[in-house]
Amino acid sequence: MLLRVLSYNMHRAIGVDRLFRPERIAKIINHHQADIVLLQEVDVGVPRSRQLDLAKEMAEAGGYPHYATGLNVKLKKGMYGNTTLSKFPITQSRNINLTIGKHKARGCQYSSIQINNSSDFSQNIEVFNLHLGLSSQERVRQIGRVINSEEFAAIAPETPCLVGGDFNDWRTFLAPIFTDILNFECATNHSSGYHNSYLTYPAFSPTGGLDKIFYRGSLELIRRRRCWMGITRLASDHLPVIAEFKLHTAGDPVTSKADSDSLAEISPENINFLI
Repeated sequence: MLLRVLSYNMHRAIGVDRLFRPERIAKIINHHQADIVLLQEVDVGVPRSRQLDLAKEMAEAGGYPHYATGLNVKLKKGMYGNTTLSKFPITQSRNINLTIGKHKARGCQYSSIQINNSSDFSQNIEVFNLHLGLSSQERVRQIGRVINSEEFAAIAPETPCLVGGDFNDWRTFLAPIFTDILNFECATNHSSGYHNSYLTYPAFSPTGGLDKIFYRGSLELIRRRRCWMGITRLASDHLPVIAEFKLHTAGDPVTSKADSDSLAEISPENINFLI
């Protein structure tokens, strides 16, 4: 069974033109039709975003019957945080507090998603949707909180697991924790390993690979790409990243991993992909 995952810091639906346009974010999400969407910087009840529940708005616009939101930053009115959208039932969810000391409030939205289809295939995938801080030491401690959480500690190595979001990791210090220690693979590079990341920030001229998806267990990476053209350069200050996996049944061997971009990065030649 194929499973498409998208991670996107939507910047409260405020674009690089400083305009609040949730319809642009909705158009991007709806176009790609990912099975699971990891969103960061999602406003709920905040005046700058018309006091809308952007989690609900994005879920409805993209046709996602299931979503879970972890609100971390409290404003004078309203809050914002991370939202996971899913086409499959979310059987468990919890917001893991990643706030370190007096640093800005941060969190990781954990969701256990029951993947099923018409062929009697059913398997849970464990998803951690996070937004890390701006300090390198803060980020290391935040990853420590994630991997020491009750939810993460209970995951068997063969269980399909995704950790994605905005890592704010400009110098790629965190990736070896996942790849060399925790036996994850990175799905958001131009090739295997964790070097040569897709550059996603700032959207109009990206220089940093801040947005990542790591995977482990019975998941085989089939395709990966970032979206950099047209509306994505304007809708948020980040670009979305997409990974497509083959989800194997429990006990089936994962025979191969993609070691290069199986689906080329979007280019002017295939501009119709997004618009």
